[in-house]
Amino acid sequence: MTSNQPFVLRWGIISTGKIAEAFVKDLLVDPKTRNVEDISHKVAAVGSRSVQKAQAFIDAYAAGDKNIKAYGSYAEVYADKDVDAIYIGTPHTHHYENARDALLAGKHVLCEKATTSNAAELRALLKLAKERNLFFMEAMWTRFQPLTKAVKEVAEEGTLGDPVVLHADLSGDFDIENIPKTHRILDPHLGGGALLDLGPYPMIWAVLALYEHPSNKKNRPTQITGSILKTPLTGVDSSTSFTLNFTETLRAQAILSCSITLPPPSPGVTIRYRNGNILIQPPIYCPKTFIVQYFDKPGSGFVVKEEKRSFKYIGGGWHYEADEVARCIRDGKVESDTWGHDKSLLLMDVFDEVRKQGDYKLPEGVEKVF
Repeated sequence: MTSNQPFVLRWGIISTGKIAEAFVKDLLVDPKTRNVEDISHKVAAVGSRSVQKAQAFIDAYAAGDKNIKAYGSYAEVYADKDVDAIYIGTPHTHHYENARDALLAGKHVLCEKATTSNAAELRALLKLAKERNLFFMEAMWTRFQPLTKAVKEVAEEGTLGDPVVLHADLSGDFDIENIPKTHRILDPHLGGGALLDLGPYPMIWAVLALYEHPSNKKNRPTQITGSILKTPLTGVDSSTSFTLNFTETLRAQAILSCSITLPPPSPGVTIRYRNGNILIQPPIYCPKTFIVQYFDKPGSGFVVKEEKRSFKYIGGGWHYEADEVARCIRDGKVESDTWGHDKSLLLMDVFDEVRKQGDYKLPEGVEKVF
C-alpha cells in the first residue's frame, strides 16, 4: 500500500558557513512552491565548533526552531539517531574526514564540491559508502536546476547536431591583495585557489554537454591539458585553464577556465555546434537565462532564429539537489542517476591532472589518501 504522505528526510548540517546558510534556507522552502509533493525536508541538527555558534545559526537561518538540536561538535551530529543524512559544507580539505566519519556512523552524505582534496580520497569514500550501503553524492547543485535540465534537452534533441567546442569560465574578483592569507581562497591548507573552489562549475557544463551527450557514449576525455598561474601571495592558483578532448566517439573539445582575480565573462558558457550555439548567462553556478541560436545552414554562423529562455523559482536553487538526495534515499539508491559517482570521479581525476601539470602541490598532511 502506497502512503500519500511525503517522505521526510531529516538532515544534519555540518559547518555554519555561508554555503550551509544557503542550503538550510532552501531546505525550509515549502516544496509545493516548486511542484514537489512526494518528499520534504527537516533540519534535525546543526554542528559547529561550539553549541553557541550552532544555536546562533539556527536562530538566524531556521527561525530559532526549538526542534533543531545545536551541537558543539560534528561527532554529535553523526551520532544523532534523528538524523538520516549529513550535509557537509566545510572547506574542501576537511571533506574526506568529515564524510568518512559520517559514513562510519551510518549516515548518508551530501558533500560539497570539490568533494575531496584528490581523487584517491574520493575513491576511498565511495568504497566505504558502497560497503555500508549508504548514499553519497557530490553537491553539484547546478546539475539539478530547471535551466540545466532545459539546456540538456536542447543539446540532445538533435537540431543543433553534435557539440564541437565548449567554452566555460567561472571567475570572481576576491580582491586577494586585501584579504587575509588565511581566507579560504588563498590558504593552500584549505585547498585554496581557483581550481578546487571555482573549477567544478566550468566542469559541470563540460560534463553535461560533452560527457553526457549520447554521441559520447559515456567516454572519458582522451586528453587533458592544464595550465596554472600561481599568486606569489600564498602559491595557490590565481588563474587556471584546462582543455578536455573527447575523441572516442565525438570530436569535441571543452576549453575551461577559472580565476580569483577577475569578474566573470558574459556569456559564461558557450556551447558551439555546426548548426548553432547555446549561450548561458552568468552566474554559471545558478544561471537563470540561456539563449539558443540557430544558423541558416551548417557552419555558416549566420543566425536566423534566436530563442531566449528564462527561469524563476522561490529559493536559491539549492533545494533541487536536496530533493534528489531525498528521493534516492527513499528509493534505496546509493548514488544519483543524474549526478553519479562516475562524474564526481571524473572531476577529481581532471583536477589532479591539472594540478600535476601546473605543479600545484597541496601542503604536506592536507591529503589523507594517495
